[in-house]
Amino acid sequence: MVKSEGPDPWTETSDVGHEGDGDLITLDDLTQRVGMSVRTIRFYTTKGLVPPPIRRGRSGFYTTDHVARLELVQELQSHGFTLAAIEKYVAGIPIDASTEDIALRRSMLAPWQADRPAYLTYEELCRRADRELDDDELHTLHALGVLTREADGRYAVAASQLSVALRLLDIGFPADAAEAAAKVYREHGRQIAEELQELFRTMVWPKYKQAGTPPEVLRVMVEQIKPLSVASLVSAYEAAMDETRRREVSRRTGD
Repeated sequence: MVKSEGPDPWTETSDVGHEGDGDLITLDDLTQRVGMSVRTIRFYTTKGLVPPPIRRGRSGFYTTDHVARLELVQELQSHGFTLAAIEKYVAGIPIDASTEDIALRRSMLAPWQADRPAYLTYEELCRRADRELDDDELHTLHALGVLTREADGRYAVAASQLSVALRLLDIGFPADAAEAAAKVYREHGRQIAEELQELFRTMVWPKYKQAGTPPEVLRVMVEQIKPLSVASLVSAYEAAMDETRRREVSRRTGD
């Protein structure tokens, strides 16, 4: 039985129908589910990031659709998107999008790296490196994809890769070579990402949607496929490098 809440003067409620009051939750329940304050939820509602609550008499209630949309907003925020950018992104989601559709969008936004970056001040970074890092070294580390400078002045550092990158600095790895390699990775990485995204959208997602797969199962599936995709990319890269070296040897020897 759903506990009623009083009229909500901050947001207008919707007369949109919903099958079964058992699926409805109160505003208090919603705040606990998504870890947001009442004030934040009402603000996002006025911004159109989530639909207004569903009216049952003088009370407003919420559904799993509200939960999914608020979780999507949280995911976008974690990636550093501004409120204006989030509004534009959410505006592109059909109003009749299912909870599963929204959950999938959130799952696809989740970071693909196995390790979350460590956020370090310059001093903390130097302590990790066990030496003072000058501007050229920081530039090379950035080109190698090991760190990025955040708006607050800290560095987002791939901690598991830092020691390897520091050894490259020790042996004088050229900064311009790191930049050139980073450009190759970005260009081809973007192409691979776009093609895999399209493949997933047209060949994988429709089958799961047709089967009525629950959102949680979709999230697990996306999480499981990430390490397999990374492993496949590494294997393909290694095979391609071996073939490239063989062709280069053959070219030089005339075989």
